[in-house]
Amino acid sequence: MNLFHAFLLGILQGLTEFIPVSSTAHLLISQRLLGLPMDEAMFSFLVIVQLGTLVSLIAYFWKDLLELVKAFFAKPFSSPKNRLAWLILIATVPALLAGLVLKDAVEALFRQPLLEAAIRLLTAALLLTLAEWLGKRTRDLESMTWLDALIVGLFQVLAVFPGASRSGTTLSGGMLRGFDRPAAARFAFLMSIPVMLAAGGYEMLDVLRMPDLGAFLPALAIGFAAAAAVGWLAIRWLLNYLNKRSLYSFAGYCALLSAIVLVFAFV
Repeated sequence: MNLFHAFLLGILQGLTEFIPVSSTAHLLISQRLLGLPMDEAMFSFLVIVQLGTLVSLIAYFWKDLLELVKAFFAKPFSSPKNRLAWLILIATVPALLAGLVLKDAVEALFRQPLLEAAIRLLTAALLLTLAEWLGKRTRDLESMTWLDALIVGLFQVLAVFPGASRSGTTLSGGMLRGFDRPAAARFAFLMSIPVMLAAGGYEMLDVLRMPDLGAFLPALAIGFAAAAAVGWLAIRWLLNYLNKRSLYSFAGYCALLSAIVLVFAFV
């Protein structure tokens, strides 16, 4: 992988991590189109660029996160901010447990990139369609209960295995619980931070043990920076988009791309 490849993949990660079309699927397809190897070095690169989008997420919501951290240490559910912090914690538990249990299965799927990409895209398309079709979109975050948080957290498990867009699954889960699009998206973004931080930190241990890490650092740095910059813009764009528009366009895009990928996977 050269520096131009790293730059392209970083931009793609930043664009698709938060827009509900599955960043992993797009990266896997791009690797195949660019002729890049599906090896441990590439897996490590994907981990690093995902940390770039985590940085953009923290940068965008830093005021909210600071308030949530401060409020967390008060009496549980004693204030709106404290309540939201605990709900995020509840929503995080299912995905963390699934990540530990299903890690080997996920890495096995990574060795079948086109199949995994198609699964992720198709799952995203179905969930986004159901969310728009069945979601009442009448609730805001103030009405969220611990059961809502747990159910949305279970939706996030789909981003681990069998695979879907993280933002798409959690956004759909929130809307299926009756939350409006902006509220569902905001909670989806906030609840993804602990899981992305835990997964990225764990995988970083493997990255640091790479024998040729020094030669790989320029590509990692370029991919990380591109993903962070574009990710911040993608968050801003999506939150504005969801104020007025539906998810059907994303669902249609994912369904069409999934069908195209399946044709190439089996032909």
